[in-house]
Amino acid sequence: MKSLRPTLPPIKVLAPGRGSTITGRFWNYVVDERPWAGPRAPAALFRYSPDRKGERPREHLASFTGYLHADAYAGYAQLYAPGNGAAARVTHVACMAHARRYFYEVFEATKSPVAAEALRRIGQLYEIEAAITGKPAELRLAERQARAVPLLAEFKTWLGAERKRLSTKSALGKAIQYSLSRWDALARYASDGRLAIDNNPAERALRTIAMTESLCASCSSI
Repeated sequence: MKSLRPTLPPIKVLAPGRGSTITGRFWNYVVDERPWAGPRAPAALFRYSPDRKGERPREHLASFTGYLHADAYAGYAQLYAPGNGAAARVTHVACMAHARRYFYEVFEATKSPVAAEALRRIGQLYEIEAAITGKPAELRLAERQARAVPLLAEFKTWLGAERKRLSTKSALGKAIQYSLSRWDALARYASDGRLAIDNNPAERALRTIAMTESLCASCSSI
């Protein structure tokens, strides 16, 4: 199985002749099989581009086939689309941490009990993941099927009921819609012990960029 985790953070770069900087993008692709005791060593690939157009990941992943753990960035959409009657080469695995973030922001701003309940339910899913990290894929799958799949089904039903009584224009309504509109991709991790519940390893890999930028800033002041 091939599985990648991408992120595309902004980064300031020099603009020759302007005396200023412009915003470019680092495309970060991570492989990390340690959570399921896989054979490959973890690795990260960084690609730079001056923009965030969808053609960039299509170029980077032109020969890739497998799972892509990613957020809802629209630029990845064509990677998941079938072509010429054939199945799609890339399968999307959505990031539960991104879904959680929307509920967390609502809760921090409003102390909504509905947002708090969503966070509690997501927390239950993460408790399962904490118990199976580093275990073989077969064990992870068995635990997810027995424990996570029922919780996911209950969570989806609950979200659907809450959506019916909330305005889709409210922050909470948007948080619920974000999850429900991507539900298959969000729950896909539970169907394979080698998949991850979120894209956090790719987010953590970005710390090396932050450290480099900090060091460069320090050098320029010497």
